[in-house]
Amino acid sequence: MDHSTHARLSAAELTETNLVDAPIYGADDYKVGTISHLHGTGESAQAVVDVGGFLGIGSKPVLLTLSQLNMMRDENGNIHGMTAWTKDELMALPEHRD
Repeated sequence: MDHSTHARLSAAELTETNLVDAPIYGADDYKVGTISHLHGTGESAQAVVDVGGFLGIGSKPVLLTLSQLNMMRDENGNIHGMTAWTKDELMALPEHRD
């Protein structure tokens, strides 16, 4: 997927309503997880990303700041994010517990 043409979300768009269930793609352009919820809003918010698993079963929640994610909207209006982290690196992070 060519993300170079996708519009980056503004700070005002970084809300739980917009970002929950958004897929996150790693450096290799493969899906590494999905945002399950946020702590806070805007650029300083933290996203809980469910990594691994299948259909939410067996996934591991990890906490990333939105500054570690490049959230954007594709030409169809679908929101997704990119990160420099690989799936293995995310799986090595501590599990987030609410």
